[in-house]
Amino acid sequence: MLSIMRIIAGFLLMQHGGQKLFNVPRAPEAMHHLPPLMLVAGLLECFGGFLVLIGAFTRPISFILAGEMAVAYFLSHAPRGFWPILNHGELAVIYCFVFLYLSVAGSGAWSVERIWQVDRT
Repeated sequence: MLSIMRIIAGFLLMQHGGQKLFNVPRAPEAMHHLPPLMLVAGLLECFGGFLVLIGAFTRPISFILAGEMAVAYFLSHAPRGFWPILNHGELAVIYCFVFLYLSVAGSGAWSVERIWQVDRT
């Protein structure tokens, strides 16, 4: 179940990065010029999400992504109000805690890291 959660979370996060960087999947309102902070967020989400999806460097990447989601929440959502459901920040909150969990739990059985461990022995 750990591997399945990691794969799904990585896949879903990649879509957010893909929209920011490449407008894929197509967003209703394309971002033609990204501010630097959004560009960094897009890179982390797209490529960090991919690394989490395949299970490579899961712990450090997940820790960075948890931090990114916390920053996203406090910069974009929290100023709009306290409750995540009202400030539309519930997705950032759940991503933050899923990636924080993965940073502690690791990648699980179905991962590139597991293949690397087998090759070393």
